[in-house]
Amino acid sequence: MTELGVGIGWRPEIAGAVEALPGVDWVEVVAENVCAGHLPDSLARLRARGVTVVPHGVSLGLGGADRPDAGRLADLAATATALGAPLVTEHIAFVRAGGALTATPVLEAGHLLPVPRTWDALDVLCENVRIAQDALPVPLALENIAALIAWPGEELTEGQFLAELVERTGVRLLIDVANLHTNHVNRGESPAKALSELPVEAIAYVHVAGGLARDGVWHDTHAHPVPEPVLDILSDLASRVSPPGVLLERDDNFPPAEELASEMTTIRGRLRDAGGRPAAARPAAARAATAHAADPAPLIGAGARVSGGPMPHSRRTAEEAEQPAEADTHAPHAPRANRPHPNPAARQNVAVAQASLLSALVAGAPVPEGFDSRRIGVQARALVGKRTDVIAKIAPELPEILGDGYRPAFRAYARTRPMSGGYRRDALDFVAHLLVAGRPEDPDARRRLTRWWQERAGARPPRPAGRLARAARAARTALVRR
Repeated sequence: MTELGVGIGWRPEIAGAVEALPGVDWVEVVAENVCAGHLPDSLARLRARGVTVVPHGVSLGLGGADRPDAGRLADLAATATALGAPLVTEHIAFVRAGGALTATPVLEAGHLLPVPRTWDALDVLCENVRIAQDALPVPLALENIAALIAWPGEELTEGQFLAELVERTGVRLLIDVANLHTNHVNRGESPAKALSELPVEAIAYVHVAGGLARDGVWHDTHAHPVPEPVLDILSDLASRVSPPGVLLERDDNFPPAEELASEMTTIRGRLRDAGGRPAAARPAAARAATAHAADPAPLIGAGARVSGGPMPHSRRTAEEAEQPAEADTHAPHAPRANRPHPNPAARQNVAVAQASLLSALVAGAPVPEGFDSRRIGVQARALVGKRTDVIAKIAPELPEILGDGYRPAFRAYARTRPMSGGYRRDALDFVAHLLVAGRPEDPDARRRLTRWWQERAGARPPRPAGRLARAARAARTALVRR
């Protein structure tokens, strides 16, 4: 396992600060944001200094019903080779749904969504992981994700799901302790229990990040300082095993370099104080026997203060480990010998379930049975908000042209028009929507918007005659809602 040390996520907005920060052992870069043939100068300088660079993918959707896209895998492999990376990482998530398996339009979430912790979903994920492993030139590690919503009828806990995944595929793990905290607040899941169940010896590295409480849930924003409960989970993890690497993530609302340096110093202190020790590999049955550790923190509600004192963590003795674990109140774990054979219809089952959920989140379809409709609403609003923010970042001319009208206009557009071709296509479709409607009303702004669209679409700007095409797209979307 590659020893990485303590690092920070490299982002163009803080490239200079990252280069100047003391003690940066390695950096992680969003794989889709770099081109293998044209690496940013900052990354080239870091590599020349001997700083390890790890590409972190966000678009494969390995937890989705479809097999991984060969083109995306090839791009990720090329990026890993160009960076001389010792490994690549991705997420246990789905990012799109629909298509051939459901005979519905493909919908993009623009976000990492949780997979159901069921045997069917695990079968699909494992096959997708093996396909990805065969296509990549270096080892793959997968990250647990944060979630606002929970799937009904789950059959495994998060730790059990990850343990089975590692046992079947040999994949490594990227454990995000901020995501464990998020799932504790939003879903009542114990981080200590998850750490007790998962194979800590498979950890490639760890993510640490901040967030905030809003709408009665915890949002993993990567745009706020790391709170104490997240650091306490890091301490718990480091008391169980010495992680090969720990990385501070920050994606937005970047603070001064001094604050980033201070957070990295705090992380180093937590690792030093925890005195992490190697964990001997254990079979899944032994992990399950020690699964029920003490819950490290009370549930945090909306607006609750999360920067209080440290949370206690549990260290079970060998004698305690021999005692039967308490029954899991969240999900039963079928004994390995009694587990059913892989379901040949697993992909179809997962495809229908994920398409139904994503249609409810982005296309106004009914909430699938068993889901919390209020939480679905919170997640749907969060997806619209993220789309609005991302479009403003990749197409900054649009907020400049539309002024204060940009955000309400885009939100209104996004609530009724699912994303189907990525964020850049989304920006073009948004502008086409405005122009067809004769907006904005200011002639100068409309001319500037028309010019923006022409320069990027390479075609004549859309006119009211294009409403027929829009109606056809709306009819296709309506099929998803039924």
